[in-house]
Amino acid sequence: MVAKGVSKQLVIDASVARSSGGEDATYPTSVHCRDFLQAVLDICHKVVMTPDIKQEWDKHQSTFALRWRRRMVAKGKFVFLNVPLDKELWDKIDQIAATNRQRAEMFKDLRLLEAAIATDKTVISLDDNTARTFFSQAAVEINALKEIVWVNPDKVEEETPIEWLERGAKPESDRLLGTWRDRVP
Repeated sequence: MVAKGVSKQLVIDASVARSSGGEDATYPTSVHCRDFLQAVLDICHKVVMTPDIKQEWDKHQSTFALRWRRRMVAKGKFVFLNVPLDKELWDKIDQIAATNRQRAEMFKDLRLLEAAIATDKTVISLDDNTARTFFSQAAVEINALKEIVWVNPDKVEEETPIEWLERGAKPESDRLLGTWRDRVP
């Protein structure tokens, strides 16, 4: 466990909330997401939400995620922020995107990154194949993205997400968008 008082503010994508299963879940992704969220609750980390992120959670969260969120609020581990739209960042992403599909994928998750930039620079998401890859490519040109930590709770072997939480959710270099593209085949 992390030392008492060492807490990170984590921006958790609705993809994790949607995929988290209850105690009887057997599908691996559902189990991994549930166990990750439970670890966030048990360890001293906090969840960050903006109105946009909350809206996505409200639409997509599982029953387990709804109960988890209520427990996070009750424990004072819920951080609600109004993060202004970063027009400069949106314009840079618009210019960098190679295709309309890439632009749409990045725009869909850009509010997660804005919230991460405003807090402890950490995103938790299942989206490796599109958003994480695209944002890591964009980090070559956008300095604000280089230090964003991106962790996939379903990559239990490769990323050991719960152990990472227990170690304090530190910004290890192989988790940063600025260096992650080096791992992409």
